Amino acid sequence: MSKDLSNYRKSYEKQELLESNCPENPMELFQTWFRNADESDSVEETNAMNIATIGKDGFPKNRIVLLKKFTWEGFIFYTNYTSEKGKAIAENNHICLSFFWPALEQQIIIKGKAELLAENLSDGYFESRPDGSKLGAWASNQSTVVSSRKALEENLNAFEKEFEGKEIPRPKHWGGYLVKPISVEFWQGRPNRLHDRIRYRLEEDFSWKIERLAP
Repeated sequence: MSKDLSNYRKSYEKQELLESNCPENPMELFQTWFRNADESDSVEETNAMNIATIGKDGFPKNRIVLLKKFTWEGFIFYTNYTSEKGKAIAENNHICLSFFWPALEQQIIIKGKAELLAENLSDGYFESRPDGSKLGAWASNQSTVVSSRKALEENLNAFEKEFEGKEIPRPKHWGGYLVKPISVEFWQGRPNRLHDRIRYRLEEDFSWKIERLAP
């Protein structure tokens, strides 16, 4: 199978990103970009983000998860702590998050350190989930090999019976991470591949240094 993709290209001409429009804190600019994307009819699942970790085998791995909250401290998502992702973070908490909104010709790339979210905050979010999602967290031993789809569904049915008529608690192996950024790059597509790339880099005094990168 062979397909030549060398002529696949488009010109990015929708917006610009100039230093004069950049606030001192990257979370403020993230909030503006996220709100604009969320209000756009052309962007689906604005909070879908790529997470890259380094596994015990030394290989990086990317996957898409959903951002559930962002604050001045950083970015919050939830997962199974015993999953491949969770084990990778336990071994090396330096991770990369990225958002890509092609309709807006924008990317955001975040390097940061992930830390476990406080248990009461994980409890609060878990309580807000639909019962089906709560049961899924119990039924799926995430990232492990399963014999069949039927086996997975049988496991779910077993937990449905176990918790029937009861409040479904949060499994201890499931919860949130807070990713505290040390670098946040905003990428805006521009004509002739001369894209705008503005990077915020955290300094030792916790101020942010703003730098323009060559495209």
